[in-house]
Amino acid sequence: MRSLIASTTALALVIGIGPIAPVSAQEGYQTPPDNVTDIVTRPPSPRVSVSPNNDLILLMEREALPPVSELAKPMEKLAGLRLDAAINDRHGTRAFVGLTLQDVASGETRRIALPENADIADVEWSVDGSKVVFTNTRTNGMDLHVLDTATGEVATLMTGGLNPVFQSPTWMPDGSLMVLTIPEDRGERPTRSLTPTGPAIQDASGGEEAQTRTYQDLLKDPHDEAMFQWLATSQPVIMDADGGNQRAVGAPRIYTSVIASPNGEYLQMEWLSEPFSYQVPWYRFPRTTAVSTKDGEMVKTLAQQPLADALPVQGVITGPRNIAWHPTEEAMLMWAEAQDGGDPRVETDNRDNLVGLAAPFDGKPTLLARLEDRASGALGVEGSDDLIVYEYDRDTRELRQTLVDVKDGSEPRQINLRNIQDAYSDPGSPLTTLTKQGFPVARFADGKLLLSGSGATPEGLRPFLRRFDLATLETEEIWRNSGEQLESVIDVVSDSGSAFLTYYESPTNPGNVRLHTEGGERFLTAFPDPHPELTGIKRELVTYSREDGVELTATLYLPPNHVEGEKVPVVVWAYPREFNDAATASQNRDSPYRFTRIGGYSHLFFLTQGYAVLDRAAMPVVGSDPETVNDTFIEQIVASARAAVDFTVERGFGDGERVGVGGHSYGAFMTAHLLAQSDIFKAGIARSGAYNRTLTPFGFQAERRVFWDTPETYYKLSPFMAADKIKEPILLIHGKNDNNSGTFPQQSERMFAAIKGTGGTARLVMLPHESHGYRGRESVLHTLAEMLDWFDANVKNAERNDETEPD
Repeated sequence: MRSLIASTTALALVIGIGPIAPVSAQEGYQTPPDNVTDIVTRPPSPRVSVSPNNDLILLMEREALPPVSELAKPMEKLAGLRLDAAINDRHGTRAFVGLTLQDVASGETRRIALPENADIADVEWSVDGSKVVFTNTRTNGMDLHVLDTATGEVATLMTGGLNPVFQSPTWMPDGSLMVLTIPEDRGERPTRSLTPTGPAIQDASGGEEAQTRTYQDLLKDPHDEAMFQWLATSQPVIMDADGGNQRAVGAPRIYTSVIASPNGEYLQMEWLSEPFSYQVPWYRFPRTTAVSTKDGEMVKTLAQQPLADALPVQGVITGPRNIAWHPTEEAMLMWAEAQDGGDPRVETDNRDNLVGLAAPFDGKPTLLARLEDRASGALGVEGSDDLIVYEYDRDTRELRQTLVDVKDGSEPRQINLRNIQDAYSDPGSPLTTLTKQGFPVARFADGKLLLSGSGATPEGLRPFLRRFDLATLETEEIWRNSGEQLESVIDVVSDSGSAFLTYYESPTNPGNVRLHTEGGERFLTAFPDPHPELTGIKRELVTYSREDGVELTATLYLPPNHVEGEKVPVVVWAYPREFNDAATASQNRDSPYRFTRIGGYSHLFFLTQGYAVLDRAAMPVVGSDPETVNDTFIEQIVASARAAVDFTVERGFGDGERVGVGGHSYGAFMTAHLLAQSDIFKAGIARSGAYNRTLTPFGFQAERRVFWDTPETYYKLSPFMAADKIKEPILLIHGKNDNNSGTFPQQSERMFAAIKGTGGTARLVMLPHESHGYRGRESVLHTLAEMLDWFDANVKNAERNDETEPD
């Protein structure tokens, strides 16, 4: 573990006004009660990865929380990326710190010997499961390793020189490795001159709309451009699985992907080129897609996309996009092409086309299917040239699945159409397997797909495993979760689906892998309860109605040892979502048998301090027209919040007075609105929110209209404009390094200033080095301390409205 940096940058900036006495501007990191700190700092259960043959399990161990000092490492913010120049990779904390192999049949485990202070990432099984490739990050570089699963031995293939900024090491169809490396002759790192060579200039030529979201970490000047090129430029190298026979293919470029064809004879290469932009992230930069031989000799340039800095809101590029290999053909590329100019506002019954081109790539592309809606993906079918193509209609929120026969030209067949918000009608998703060449395809045996799904019902989730006949479109259920546990399918072990693996959890089981066979079931892992002292927490799925008749759902948690009828302070935690109709808004999407896992900076820690928590309290914003649904946003969330609090009183555990509200991101936005537009809550906690929508003028969340189309909507939906109405205490928490679109740190800083300036009660906590979510140990503990203290002072111990002075 790297030593903790002791400096003023490792302190949380805290500013307070109001009834809680302000302290010094730099208090230093605080910690919550010992019982909370103890739980937070316990290591989590290992991550589980099952081999392609389902005969081995790789247990990947994680550390609890990294110190803030790891987040404080130098960071290059370039083109929407955050890069660590010392290792030439994405900036971040340690992923995995240990590996263990477990045999499924015997349960035998083998701990893998790794370098000291291992930082394991980019883990990928070979197609036959005999090897696992991974990287290990050191202070000043990354090494490439391969694990032999038969012997448990680890070989080192490269010491330094990797460049996995855009693509991690990946297996080729013949069992060799494709690795993007640092070019040997890339030169010295660019240095920023203290004397500028001139101003940074951007142009708008006029005549073309360029409606872009509020992206962050963009390029700002010529030095940033030079650094981006220096860090992102890579040299593709193919090597044997033991690191031998290394050979470079193609010239050094800013490759975003280099993928071999299923027959291994060709490479699909995609790379970025200038001119770069200071307005959009890297994925909108000019992009070239080409095909080369496996030795790097260019065969054909498929597409040269210009800078995409003027797309309509929720629009796509014109020309070929999402180019990929057909998974079961030897060497055939397929892609989507917009037929509406890439503009979703255009009315058409042919929004996209699906196109294909096979080797030797010297003919004209073949039209595979005309699509009514926007193409959103395709999945191959095992042993067939068929494709399951997914289309999405943003207005109706309908997802269409169409079966496309690539070879014989027969008419595509619709196999499913549903509203993606209608959880009750979800038929499940195809389980996948890998072809011998390593491409994922839908499992297909005896004319049937195998589908798994969450199985949402009014009583809660009941995951299932089904067979789906592609000829008759009939469904046969093989298995469905039952009993007082939540169990979902991971994968099948047999083609028929009679043997399969599940992830099993219950109110007392934190989550383990279980094997189902015709002979019964047995657990393959035995991860213990991470916090047995909290087993007394009561969890329940509840429903209630708001005044317009919309049925609402929530998950109710009562504190340990709560006695029926005892009134306790209540926390309502929520996140608003838009729906086309009340029926889908009212659906139950949780389970009463889920394990109550509490960790990180979770609001569920309020349970340890005697609060009840109404979690995931539904805040639906319902409207048949997605274009105008936000016009009644405030009225609907206020009605939902009032219904939630009324429910706590009717159930007898709440008094209707000691109630606080909170949320993260869009939930923070909601919290500020509720405090400004109602008197339902005593106080609020708003983390990483956006409060001034004029700073996100080209849309936000599901809002499609731009500011100049409906300025009154943007004004009304900006709690910043109603800061003078926020009289209840609000705690604002934000990462000083937030890179989420729209929620830049200035949002909380300006909101705090507005509340302070209009006489409100607020506290602002800016967490050094943290982004939209918080990862550093000190930051997480401090956030919990602030949250618990805030509601203790302003909710739990607040004066009740019905209290009077004694005679």
